[in-house]
Amino acid sequence: MAHELYTRTNQKIYFAGLSLEALARAEAGGAMNAQALVQAGRESVLFHLYGALLGLCHEIAGFYRLPQANAPRAELLLTREVLESIAIPELAELVELAHNPETWLAKLLAAHSAMFQPPRVPHKPKGDVTQPLIVAVNLDEEEQEPELSREELEQWRQNLKALAIRFRDGLNEC
Repeated sequence: MAHELYTRTNQKIYFAGLSLEALARAEAGGAMNAQALVQAGRESVLFHLYGALLGLCHEIAGFYRLPQANAPRAELLLTREVLESIAIPELAELVELAHNPETWLAKLLAAHSAMFQPPRVPHKPKGDVTQPLIVAVNLDEEEQEPELSREELEQWRQNLKALAIRFRDGLNEC
């Protein structure tokens, strides 16, 4: 295997594709442990997508010879403070995507981070037996996030792949 920075990014994008295929098989299969296979598939895809993002950050940081080029987490490179030291258009685009909660990249980072949170028991409001038609609702409580679909994960993979190709074309022109 070549020892270029882009090889790790490409490898992780490929691995995410393999994990998506395994996720599709798990969703279609009727195995007794299908639910566990689906969850494992989702987490595998997220793991590899995050690794591809980190690889892309390493490519950019390596090209510009940033001191953070060996950062162990993408979030350490995707900060406005890193951009203050040197203006890097590729990194600026990634930072903008990462800090806007509506973008695919921010959702990817949030989903990856959520994998490391302990499970929480859903809170059920207590019912008052004397008032059966009134339901107590806590508006401060966060809603349960729907599970990530295979299609959404594939879209994230395609977005990351397209971003890597576009960035590489720009970096090669320099």
